[in-house]
Amino acid sequence: MGIYIYMLRCADNSYYVGSATGDDLRPRIEQHNAGTFPGYTYNRRPVVLVWSEYFDRVTDGIAAERQIKGWGRAKKEALIKSDWKTVSRLARRRGGAPRARSVADDPSPSS
Repeated sequence: MGIYIYMLRCADNSYYVGSATGDDLRPRIEQHNAGTFPGYTYNRRPVVLVWSEYFDRVTDGIAAERQIKGWGRAKKEALIKSDWKTVSRLARRRGGAPRARSVADDPSPSS
């Protein structure tokens, strides 16, 4: 049995990233909307599923979930749109801007 990693858009327009084992993600989304478990989405209902991916290996899914949870809003929205060019660009711009090169970064010997 594998795992689904999913992203919900909440009523306050925030995103929630979660995981669910099993073959059908619908019951888990219904639980979020019913308020079955107190947590992030409880006071942000209703929620809408905007993205999901199934992983055969649970460990791969958990790693992806942790990674996506660390992403900013723009990168999550690019993932939702399957805009891989933007996902890649944002991955290179951690912190919002490219890192400035310093003299210490230059491996060439000084003259």
